[in-house]
Amino acid sequence: MTRIEIIANHSVEENILEALAKEQVGKYYTKYPNILGVGSSGPRMGDAVWPEENFSLVIYCDSEEVRGIQRAVGKVKQQFPDEGIKLFGIGILEPKVQSPAAPQQIPGQPQRTGSLIKRFLSPEQLPAPPEQNLSPPQLGPIEEQ
Repeated sequence: MTRIEIIANHSVEENILEALAKEQVGKYYTKYPNILGVGSSGPRMGDAVWPEENFSLVIYCDSEEVRGIQRAVGKVKQQFPDEGIKLFGIGILEPKVQSPAAPQQIPGQPQRTGSLIKRFLSPEQLPAPPEQNLSPPQLGPIEEQ
């Protein structure tokens, strides 16, 4: 599994999405619409001095889809070499799923399966409920300051 990040100027956003669709990759993504910063292509701050902004797409995919994304983004970068199109990939580790360990039986305790108790306790075996003080709190006189 790979995490792909595409960061580019807003001016090529539609071109990149069309190229991904043409390659039939990047169908599921997260879009960060307004990315500000300074990169090798210069500042993109969205203000009066540096009015441009970037966007970012984050895609999680397998290695076959990575190659399609590289082709798609490469084609757009050839058309628009000065738009600061960047492509980053980070390998993602899949968690190993282990089978749950069998619960250990504690002597004198009911056998549990999941959250179910296999035998019922008699009322005498239930723990006593905690004592509750239901009387209203004692209030003292209000002192004026």
